[in-house]
Amino acid sequence: MGEAIGPKLGILVGGGPAPGINGVIAAATIEARNRGVPVVGILDGFRWLAQGRVEHAQPLEIADVSRIHFRGGSILRTSRTNPTRDPGAKRRVLDGLRSLGIGRLVSIGGDDTAFTASQLAHEAGGSIRIVHVPKTIDNDLPLPGGVQTFGFETARHVGVSIVETIMEDARATSRWYLLVAMGRKAGHLALGIGKAASATLTLIPEEFPGTAVPLSRVADIIEGSIVKRLATGQENGVAVIAEGVAECLDPADLTGIETAERDDHGHVRLSELPLGEVLKSELRARLSARGLLLKIVAKDIGYELRCADPIPFDAEYTRDLGYGAARYVLEGGSDAMITRQAGRIAPLPFSEMLDPSTGRPRLRLVDTSAESYEVARKYMIRLSGEDVADPGRLKQLAESGRIEADELRARYADHSA
Repeated sequence: MGEAIGPKLGILVGGGPAPGINGVIAAATIEARNRGVPVVGILDGFRWLAQGRVEHAQPLEIADVSRIHFRGGSILRTSRTNPTRDPGAKRRVLDGLRSLGIGRLVSIGGDDTAFTASQLAHEAGGSIRIVHVPKTIDNDLPLPGGVQTFGFETARHVGVSIVETIMEDARATSRWYLLVAMGRKAGHLALGIGKAASATLTLIPEEFPGTAVPLSRVADIIEGSIVKRLATGQENGVAVIAEGVAECLDPADLTGIETAERDDHGHVRLSELPLGEVLKSELRARLSARGLLLKIVAKDIGYELRCADPIPFDAEYTRDLGYGAARYVLEGGSDAMITRQAGRIAPLPFSEMLDPSTGRPRLRLVDTSAESYEVARKYMIRLSGEDVADPGRLKQLAESGRIEADELRARYADHSA
């Protein structure tokens, strides 16, 4: 006979925060307790379990969670501990769950936590049933039908409010802002914020397929926008840039950047690159060399979004997901991610989530061929080949940017609209 499944439901949170976590915890707890199943909230993700420690857990009752869905953050806190890197840590996690009497686990997190959940489910061999609720403000998990990950809509909503205020500051003080938004691999959040706020332009990593994009190419796009705004008498603008653009850059262009963190071989760690400051420095050097002394400010936005109180969309969405996760795992389900599709709660098997070539969760990127992206581009202010093809327009732009017309034409002739 197989090993008996523990009587309790465990809940834990991994990865970075996202608005709506508490809604999932609340809904899963309420459904389990209404079925008479004890619930254990595990603190700090896999951190303590991976060390073989089980004291960082607490029982959850309906009274503990009945109103937490209004609040941002996570009552169970969270961590990025990854027990899959160490077979011993994986065993300690599973042994810890068993010692707590947990036979069913709801994990809440992004792609890393989803991968951990899938590996633990495989290792447990059915002795512990595990279901995952997808969470990330990056919106990059491969949910079917374009369904958002929870937290994304709230993060976008708060991000738009921030950008709206900064756009007014830019206008009032005649400044350019370079806003670097979270989104290491995918540009959904940056694009969602930039498009909804009508930012001057938005740059996402999907715009630069492949690797080793010259820093000058990215700076050209922003400088072109600055020049085009100057031609209309405007000295201000806001560019929203996904942090993942840094990982597209050619490392050879970054060797002289003193503030960048480096690996053991002296190479710049692109994921830690201060992208906004690097672009600000490049643009200032270009413009000041031509006598254009514009004020440019670089600012990161992202941490302000992660623990915001969820908007009604995410408060309602996470109730569905938490209920669906508890129902699925308590009725014998396992090895799946819970999704909501066309109003129905549906499990997505871990096997369908993983990329067979890497064994890791597939990432959902922005489709730059979609009409939604086309609309976003249409309303950005970007210098294009169309602009420099018209002699009169070219002359006006060259004079505004204090740049030779031939140089401007050569630099932007192949830029799409």
